[in-house]
Amino acid sequence: MTRFAGAVTGFVLASCVAALAHASDAFPSKPVHIVVNSAPGGLTDIAARLVAQKMTESLKQPVLVENRAGADTMLGTRYVKGAPADGYTLLATSDTIASQPVVKLDAGYDLQDFVGIGVIARSPWLVMIGTSQPDNNIPEFIARAKAQPDKLTFASGGVGTTPHLAAQMFLQRAGVKLLHVPYKGLAAGMPDVMGGRVTMIFEAVGASAGKVRAGQIRALGVTSTTRLGVLPDIPTVQEQGVPGYSSYVNIGLLAPAGTPRAIVDRLAAALKGATASKEIRERLERDGAEQLVMSPEEYTESLNNARAEFSKLVADLGLEKQ
Repeated sequence: MTRFAGAVTGFVLASCVAALAHASDAFPSKPVHIVVNSAPGGLTDIAARLVAQKMTESLKQPVLVENRAGADTMLGTRYVKGAPADGYTLLATSDTIASQPVVKLDAGYDLQDFVGIGVIARSPWLVMIGTSQPDNNIPEFIARAKAQPDKLTFASGGVGTTPHLAAQMFLQRAGVKLLHVPYKGLAAGMPDVMGGRVTMIFEAVGASAGKVRAGQIRALGVTSTTRLGVLPDIPTVQEQGVPGYSSYVNIGLLAPAGTPRAIVDRLAAALKGATASKEIRERLERDGAEQLVMSPEEYTESLNNARAEFSKLVADLGLEKQ
């Protein structure tokens, strides 16, 4: 390479680095969109809308939330995968993003297609039935399920979603079988459970505590390791005869793989600031959820660990890929 050619190459590389640095420094210069891959009304949707307003204040640009539900959450996930890796299109998701590649023949994405930004919150599940159902606790529910094998049903937000797998693990530990009725999001299945047309549902505490307090649905147990301060009268599943069983769901933000690190860090700082605010912290605690701070690397690693756990569960249950 001639001295001139080397100088030109060096100039071009320096210009590219400078351009990328400037783009990162200028971020964001337009609205940021958070895509929720599930239906309105669920914990993922609620959590995303909670932090969007606070992130707007930090980023000095509107942070807009839109729902792209469908295909067991994969529709919205694929949409964000295909978006430019510039930080302007983000994904709000539960741990379902880690489970779908395990249970689907072609999920249309893998975890390597995304980079973690951070966790908004985590929440245990409530095991719930309609108020017309006869059961008042977990032992009564299990006894009825054993007396009527394959007659009772349970709803989920779709095949392979975290509430589906959390419920399947519970049923496995309890030694009973129920017919799975998948919906396009938990919010879509809730009316059928409340009306008694479907027997049982797992929903995150943050999205269902209000319904329980209002007497619209009956909570038989909570999947946390200890009782919740916001619902102290609801015993854990463990203390009702299913030892060792607990389950939580993480809700977080991700960006397409290849998003510049400086932009990921900017978004992570805005998210951390949002979840640390007194207003959001108190709202999460009031709904039985809790703040969970993770760096981008920690969140990405936690999703990879979740995928390994889901793979083992699916193998143990003998679930076939669909």
